Amino acid sequence: MSNETRTMETTSGGPRPNEEGRRRTLVLTGASRGIGHATVQRFSREGWRVITCSREGIPDECRRDPNWTHHITVDLADPAGVEAFVKQANEVLGDGPLDALVNNAAVSPKTPFKERLGCLNGDIEGWRQVFELNFFAPLVLARGFAVPLRKAQGCIVNITSIAGHAIHPFAGSAYSTSKAALSALTREMAVEFAELGVRVNAVAPGEIETAMIGPEYDTLIPRIPLQRMGRPEEVAGAVYQLCNADFGYVTGSEVFVTGGQHLF
Repeated sequence: MSNETRTMETTSGGPRPNEEGRRRTLVLTGASRGIGHATVQRFSREGWRVITCSREGIPDECRRDPNWTHHITVDLADPAGVEAFVKQANEVLGDGPLDALVNNAAVSPKTPFKERLGCLNGDIEGWRQVFELNFFAPLVLARGFAVPLRKAQGCIVNITSIAGHAIHPFAGSAYSTSKAALSALTREMAVEFAELGVRVNAVAPGEIETAMIGPEYDTLIPRIPLQRMGRPEEVAGAVYQLCNADFGYVTGSEVFVTGGQHLF
């Protein structure tokens, strides 16, 4: 496990406070690329202070982002890595509030034969690793940030998947069932965290143009009513809106960013 905290320069840019005159803070996992990276960029443009983690460092062009203040390199598939991230991120927060936690980090591994991990192939240990990152890490992180989230009356957004709601030809059983479990966890968390004044919702992307998408996914486009794949920025926009005061009475919901694919 590698734990490396990088503090970015904050010499320019103008943070925008919330209605109380306080700058809002986001913690996001899986920030180095794809949906996570697009989400960081959206929140940063809106003036949020951003604290992130991933197994990789952040792209060079983002190192001078005045709002992306801390990035912690850590493997959340390792339970010790999750605890380390909670500890380091809470040290960054100090006694301050946390306005939003976005659980984005996930994995969809392949077997040595380049097949997605299913019920009849691959090692069971691979399933455990998928659930450690895709399911248990969001739960442990939600617990670990419960106090600062309560201080802000903040929110949690779990990134689930269309694959958690229907059989997907390319996702693999391990990934799909872990995302179905995360959808169920979102509902349970919404009820329990409501006692803290914290909202919990989920965003379920469909076929989004990221590194996880291979050429075979083009065959799914005819099944999408909007007849195209989505962009990471469109998922980021849904996440951002769920964290806004306009959605202050929304909890326990799952927003499908699928171009209508989930309707079939």
